[in-house]
Amino acid sequence: MTVREGSLEAPTRHPIDWRAPEYYDDARIEKELERVFEICHGCRRCVNLCTAFPRLFDLIDEGQTGELDGVPKPRYQEVVDQCYLCDMCYMTKCPYVPPHPWNVDFPHLMLRAKAAGFRKTGAKFRDRLLSGTDVLGKLATIPVVVQFVNAANRNGIARRALEGVLGVHRDRVLPEYASGTFRGNARPASGFTPREGKNTPGKVAVFGTCYVNYNAPDIGHDLLKILGHNEIPAVLVGAEACCGMPKLELGDLESVARLKDINIPALAALARAGYALLTPVPSCTLMFKQELPLMFPGDADVKLVAESMFDPFEYLVLRHRDGLLKTDFTASLGAVSYHVPCHLRVQNMGQKTREFLEMVPGTTVHTVERCSGHDGTWGVKTEYFENSMKIGRPVFRQMADPGPAYIASDCPIATRHIGQGMGEMKVEQRHPLTLIRMAYGL
Repeated sequence: MTVREGSLEAPTRHPIDWRAPEYYDDARIEKELERVFEICHGCRRCVNLCTAFPRLFDLIDEGQTGELDGVPKPRYQEVVDQCYLCDMCYMTKCPYVPPHPWNVDFPHLMLRAKAAGFRKTGAKFRDRLLSGTDVLGKLATIPVVVQFVNAANRNGIARRALEGVLGVHRDRVLPEYASGTFRGNARPASGFTPREGKNTPGKVAVFGTCYVNYNAPDIGHDLLKILGHNEIPAVLVGAEACCGMPKLELGDLESVARLKDINIPALAALARAGYALLTPVPSCTLMFKQELPLMFPGDADVKLVAESMFDPFEYLVLRHRDGLLKTDFTASLGAVSYHVPCHLRVQNMGQKTREFLEMVPGTTVHTVERCSGHDGTWGVKTEYFENSMKIGRPVFRQMADPGPAYIASDCPIATRHIGQGMGEMKVEQRHPLTLIRMAYGL
């Protein structure tokens, strides 16, 4: 059989057989790592995406043979540790993803290795703490406590202590916690008559996400204002826990399953009632659209939620195509440098945020399609902070070059990271939903 170098077919993803005992078998994982690393070594197209591939290629080049057989197998873990599951290699670079017969899925192989490691040795206290976003948010937003936490995060002495105790890098700019949560203060407008579109349901249920709920409530409030301005009835999802992405990145798949059991019943009930499901953080949207369906391929409710889940700008642009969206903007935005997050790009829906921003008169959008390098908790950790800044340097430079009035990304963590990387060039950081709320004059 002749094996083509690449494939012209759309990439497909295989279900994650994480319940099977062999999924965690060290010998099988090592054999698959060796197979895939050999293919990557012969290709090297992904060398500029992150630090996982450079680490692999350095291990090979510095070995005794200059080939993969010169790399001690225990050092494969160094490559696994550098991967933060952005999915960019799978979606944008690798020519050998399925249905190609070589069947390379680098991110999900890294996930498998992480899951096996977690099952064997667990995780550091720091990693368990940082990935427990819901619990951490509830504790940090207690009155009085929130002021102390925010002050400590800005204090050099406290940050050095935090680095020594937990391994959170002292120079990483951390998000502040809000004094009031999004869910505690949200007032969605539900009294409008739903108007069904060809591409969109006429009513929306908002899954707030941990970050919006505890760190950036204004993003959620801005989404509700935009929906209300467009007379789209909205409700909040009744029961909500972390989407599970931080636990997935840690390899803690049992915790992902527990969180899924909390979230999916409420989301599925809303989907059956005809609601579009919106989450304002791309990683959370991706979790429901892709990762949970691959982990639970036989679960009808998971499938229904995936089919009903929208990125906010995906929904709004489709609403515009249905002729059901207002474009009565009252303010221009000027020059906007817009970063497309990895977890938005891999949803394969095009650049809906850029498309919507460009509807605003007097607005120019400079788009940057490259990983910012932060990830959720990866770039916070002492051992990965420098690499996260290194990966982000091309993004920092490209975002700054046009001299924008605003920098924006659908991922608020990426926006903060980019702002830090741009250093002395002080540019207003705004979420795209906030920019649209401003353009509407709301």
